[in-house]
Amino acid sequence: MSRILEESYRAYEPRPFTADQRKDVTLLFGGVTWRAEKLLEGLFKSAGYNAQRLPDVTVEDLYLGRELADVGQCCPTAFTTGNLSSFLRNEAEAIGADEVAEKYVYVTAGACGACRFGQYHQSYELALKNLGLEAFRMFLVQQHEIDQSKGKDAGLQTDIHLLLSTALGMMAADAIQDLEYQLRPYELEQGATNRAAQKAVSEIYDVMLSRPKHMPKWGSVLWHATTRRFLKAMRRARGHFEDIQLDRLRVKPMVKITGEFYLATAEGVQNYNMHNWLEGEGAEVQPAPMVVWFDYLMRYGGQKLKLGFGIKEKARQNYVLLKLGQRFFRFKYDQMRRMLGGVPRPMPDQDKLRKLAAPFFDNMINGGEGDLLIAKAIWAHTQRKAHMICELSPYGCLPNTMSIGAMAAVQGRYPDMLYAPIEVKGDSDVHALSRCQMVLADAKIRAQEEFESALAAAGLTADEARKRAKEHPKVNTPFWKVPHRGAVGTASNVVLELGNATL
Repeated sequence: MSRILEESYRAYEPRPFTADQRKDVTLLFGGVTWRAEKLLEGLFKSAGYNAQRLPDVTVEDLYLGRELADVGQCCPTAFTTGNLSSFLRNEAEAIGADEVAEKYVYVTAGACGACRFGQYHQSYELALKNLGLEAFRMFLVQQHEIDQSKGKDAGLQTDIHLLLSTALGMMAADAIQDLEYQLRPYELEQGATNRAAQKAVSEIYDVMLSRPKHMPKWGSVLWHATTRRFLKAMRRARGHFEDIQLDRLRVKPMVKITGEFYLATAEGVQNYNMHNWLEGEGAEVQPAPMVVWFDYLMRYGGQKLKLGFGIKEKARQNYVLLKLGQRFFRFKYDQMRRMLGGVPRPMPDQDKLRKLAAPFFDNMINGGEGDLLIAKAIWAHTQRKAHMICELSPYGCLPNTMSIGAMAAVQGRYPDMLYAPIEVKGDSDVHALSRCQMVLADAKIRAQEEFESALAAAGLTADEARKRAKEHPKVNTPFWKVPHRGAVGTASNVVLELGNATL
């Protein structure tokens, strides 16, 4: 105890990783969707790094993370800490701890604040110490900074050239994912959409590999603003989905996924395989796009700058530049969407989201998802985008507990909202899924009732709707954009379109 009291706090500082070590060192990374990780691998390789994504996360990683770091930490921290520790432990057994410390470095995102981002390095450091790998190096990329260039001798250069390509890669990954989730529930040949998605991501990966290795700052900005390489790759990606046969008259509840960034975007054991489970239970899932989070960060940055008007130097100038950057970000994402026929959904307007959440949550609180979690739930419900909202948050997460608390008031205002808040611990999947299943049962009833109303409004029976769909085969082609005719469900909107009616 006396030793602990005598030691003062020190921030984690990795051993130097120098430019001349790049050829012998492999960057490890993970924590996003398989599509984004594949593109990041291509990005790092194009920048001259050896890069390797960590293996898929397992429940054993969760237990290992708790054992090596802190049993009370949130499950995203336990999963990611355990995932890295498991890989390094296996490598150390094969080649030795000293060799592992020299051969690999770990790169991940970080930030300050109340959530796990502010304590990541502590968990990793403790886990590495318990593994006997104190010499291993890890580097945090700050999520609130764009250009994090280091000196020429630094081994890892997270400069603007790398980060702008990362942004384009995330846009492509999100657009493909959204298309994928709109097609898979209706595919006639099981597995056709997954195969197409794999090939589509490979198209973008090839572009990542062939992008310019180095560019000066403003030259890079110009190149990323004007290059059409990514758009052409998206057009080629589209070709892999063209032949998928669909039946869009299957009645399915629409479920919007929201929640903490890691758990809402994960597609594995981290959130009980929630996306796959919901589809297996007969739902159409709206995944949580990463681009909406980046759009929110720019909106929040603008709010902070506005507070400095008349007080801080260049606050207005920086605000204008940020807003222009945000508009351009949204423009580039819309370009990506258009290459996929406009089927992937557009990003919701951040100002509208802010206003929706304002009566329930202070939009200057930026821990966790800030007001975004509440805003997206209200938006999906009031704009008739989803029958049900499934919110995935870590058990014991302080920032998200605040948002969930505010959701009680939201449900009081919107009592017909079907809302399934799932506090994810990583284990106890039966309890979490059964809770979700109860709300999903109501969503299925609501989707079926809506479908019956759509048939009545269109003046059709179910058999007549199927007959008419055969007469208009475009409604079952992958790149036909389902019009929003007042219904939430895909099948209902198709029936309304066939009958030229609205709800």
